[in-house]
Amino acid sequence: MKKSTIWILGIIMGLSFLSLLYLQVSYIEEMVKMRREHFDESVQRSLEQACRNVELVETRKYLEADAVAIERAAQAREQALNNEAHVSNEEVVEYTQSYYVTSPGGLSGFEWTMKVSPNVPKMSTSAGKNIPQTAKTLQQIFKERMAHQRELLNEVVYNILYTASDKPLKERVNFKQLDAFLKAELIGNGIEIPYHFTVTDRDGTQMYHCPDYTSEGNENLYSRVLFKNDPPARMAMVNIHFPTLDSYIFSSVKFMIPSVIFTFVLLVTFIFTIYIIFRQKKLTEIKNDFINNMTHEFKTPISTISLAAQMLQDPVMAKSPTMFQHISGVINDETKRLRFQVEKVLQMSMFERQRATLKMKDVNANELIAGVVNTFALKVEKYNGTITSELEAKNPWIFVDEMHFTNVVFNLLDNAVKYKKDEGELQLHIRTWNESGKLHISIQDNGIGIKKEDLKKIFDKFYRVHTGNRHDVKGFGLGLAYVKKIIQDHKGSIRAESELNVGTKFIIVLPLLKNE
Repeated sequence: MKKSTIWILGIIMGLSFLSLLYLQVSYIEEMVKMRREHFDESVQRSLEQACRNVELVETRKYLEADAVAIERAAQAREQALNNEAHVSNEEVVEYTQSYYVTSPGGLSGFEWTMKVSPNVPKMSTSAGKNIPQTAKTLQQIFKERMAHQRELLNEVVYNILYTASDKPLKERVNFKQLDAFLKAELIGNGIEIPYHFTVTDRDGTQMYHCPDYTSEGNENLYSRVLFKNDPPARMAMVNIHFPTLDSYIFSSVKFMIPSVIFTFVLLVTFIFTIYIIFRQKKLTEIKNDFINNMTHEFKTPISTISLAAQMLQDPVMAKSPTMFQHISGVINDETKRLRFQVEKVLQMSMFERQRATLKMKDVNANELIAGVVNTFALKVEKYNGTITSELEAKNPWIFVDEMHFTNVVFNLLDNAVKYKKDEGELQLHIRTWNESGKLHISIQDNGIGIKKEDLKKIFDKFYRVHTGNRHDVKGFGLGLAYVKKIIQDHKGSIRAESELNVGTKFIIVLPLLKNE
């Protein structure tokens, strides 16, 4: 499958998953918003009705008190008039008015009975010439007495408006009754979660709070004026909040959370799958390139060795020691080249297994590096370069796998040759020393150097530094990754220091077999 096809399918599927995830999240947000709005309306409606019930209770008290007072005053005036003018009982009018205050608390109604004294305005009760006239006269008398009763009721209302607010709030409100009103109204509106309420004055000073009051959740506070007809300076507020409001709001969308999680997991799985597909495709391409390049690399030394072997079979060559020695050297060099290529194949195999089999033994690092330098000198001289060593470590003994450690040094030297400058003489320098009870090895070159942004990635598997238009640099991004892995398997560390167009230095730190 082409890479472009994979990209198209990946983008389409990714956008589909993201759209689905977006729709689910939007739906959850909309449900939470609607739930919150409905809750706010229900709470405000409950607060309004509870405050109204408190006002009705206060009005009932005033009506009862004023009714009793008016009745007593009327009786006193009646008694006085009876004693002075001997007014008959027929001239006293008794008027009864029933009041009913309905509330969730089941308040019963009450009756207010008033007796009107003879000083109530009335028309003449003299009989008319006929019955219709008499009836009309009685209706007029009744209307005038009703007007008088209305004035008395207005007086009660004025007393409530102008005198009630002068009383302390504790005398006007039964806070336990207010709590009962709130609870009943909230349940009536479908809200059955814990709540806490307070009563504050206009300045916010707390005048009462429920016995189990806590401030948890008071960031979502609902307020309502307790007596809306009170003067602004004496207004009291009822404040209520719900500690478990968030869980209550989100309880309606809990069933959507698993679907969002599953969708997100599917999205992550899909992205990881696409990554694996691209990685696998890259590995396949690298393997194919590796096989093609390795075939080419094997052909050259094999052909050279084959040609040299044929020349050695010539009797003439046996008579020329100089030519025999030259051909033997060529065979030896090409054999080393084949060995190096085989080791690259082993490196590839090791990365496939994700582990390396190490045969550990005591090794003198100075002697091993000296041998590598002598062997690698021929390749450096081929490019008119020089390689020097400064083996100053007084305690060079380390516990390593000799073959893999040799490959580490070879890879670093080969990497220096691979990225040498086009002009100028190649210079390589290897140094060993002891520091902090460990062995330090540095391999320095004067090559093209590495950019800072590439320096952190050079040890990553399959990562290759961009070399511009140079096509003679071959590799698969495994050399430095192999070096780091082997050093780490030996409980050591490696770092790189580089400056562009100046050179690169690799520093290896390994634990000693025996400390000094």
